[in-house]
Amino acid sequence: MPEPTTVPQPDNAADAVSGTGASGPAAVPPAAGPSVPGLSTPRPAGLLVTLILGGLTALGPLSMDMYLPSLPQISETLHSPVATVQLTLTACLLGMALGQLVAGPMSDRWGRRRPLLTGLVVYVLATAGCALAPTAEILIGVRLLQGLAGAAGIVIARAVVRDLYSGLEMARFFSTLMLISGTAPILAPAFGGQVMHFADWRGIFAVLALIGVVLVVLVARWLHETLPHERRHDGGIGQSLRTMRDLFADRVFSGYLLTASFGFAALFAYVAASSFVIQEIYGASPQTYSLLFGLNSVGLIAVGQINGKILVGRVRLDRALAFGLAVTVAAAAALVLMTSGAFGAVGLVPVAAGLFVLMSAMGLVMPNSSAQALMRTPHAAGSASALLGTSQFLVGAVASALVGLAGEHTAVPMAAVQLACGAVAVLSFVALVRPWRRHDADGNAPEAAAPACAGRNG
Repeated sequence: MPEPTTVPQPDNAADAVSGTGASGPAAVPPAAGPSVPGLSTPRPAGLLVTLILGGLTALGPLSMDMYLPSLPQISETLHSPVATVQLTLTACLLGMALGQLVAGPMSDRWGRRRPLLTGLVVYVLATAGCALAPTAEILIGVRLLQGLAGAAGIVIARAVVRDLYSGLEMARFFSTLMLISGTAPILAPAFGGQVMHFADWRGIFAVLALIGVVLVVLVARWLHETLPHERRHDGGIGQSLRTMRDLFADRVFSGYLLTASFGFAALFAYVAASSFVIQEIYGASPQTYSLLFGLNSVGLIAVGQINGKILVGRVRLDRALAFGLAVTVAAAAALVLMTSGAFGAVGLVPVAAGLFVLMSAMGLVMPNSSAQALMRTPHAAGSASALLGTSQFLVGAVASALVGLAGEHTAVPMAAVQLACGAVAVLSFVALVRPWRRHDADGNAPEAAAPACAGRNG
């Protein structure tokens, strides 16, 4: 499809964002041109607001990673096969995917706070239902509801970032969020393992419900509205669908969306299978598994910080993204060879090393692909964030289901799915984004949006 003519847009900022202490990355000064009514002088998110946004983006990893060490126990206590128990992860992923399609456009129409608070309250109730589920089938159902509600925090947090920042500052802020939200995968499995010392898997969901309550209080008290009335939609579902259609018509946006989605899927193939691969196939204890999972998350965070603090502004975002994709594919290919026996019997250490490299590369893939996609949509941040998140979680849900098809006694499906997802991400980046053809004088992709989207949302 032809690439739409792009027009540079003025920067956005919040009209009222509170926070205390040290601030996050400095906001980009307003671009020259007409001012937007109702907006005060742009200012960056304070430390507390940055932590709240990080907590909201961490809600997904917390909901999925914290209970991973308990999957074998859930299978045993609910008398369900492993494949059925893995569907609890798939259901949560599907819920988070579909929920973003609703919460994102709602936040463009009614502002960020109301849909966010509603979603968080329902998340707390659904998580309490998970703790009380008597069968695997009911657990799958309430996990779906948990994902649907938790999606509001994920998609609206990204939209708030788009309200506050643009350009390279947005890429830097996404890397800052990765530092905060990336702590969740480090702590969640280890914390879940510790909870299992004095409670069963139901206690893990009780803790998640308590975390949801804390987020409700923090958002209600300290996260002010970032989308003024002058910039909200007046239309209903029809206009939201037309806006999403226009976003899909932007070839470059679609390229970044698919790149981010299949990169995310490679990550979630690991999330879905790692508990069984490391504990059941390679014989590691829950504590060892939690340690390895945390180590991989440290690699992801470290590379994300290198990206945000060092590379952004010095290296083209597309170039950093391309390098991350290349490393992802290389690591996945090595894992396929190791797990299939091409090198003979391979123990846990080489496989863990391959997973560490793959996860670390996500520190380049995820923030840069997301930032580049949202740079093209300054006037449809909620809808664009919804499409981005929905695509990521839908593809991730499919990947998490595929890794269990070949049974519990081989790690080949996990590695093969990761390799396939990495290859599709590379193909999407090359064929749709065509990075060698689009960069400004500074070597970065220009921030722009399709005129159709800008016209409806301006």
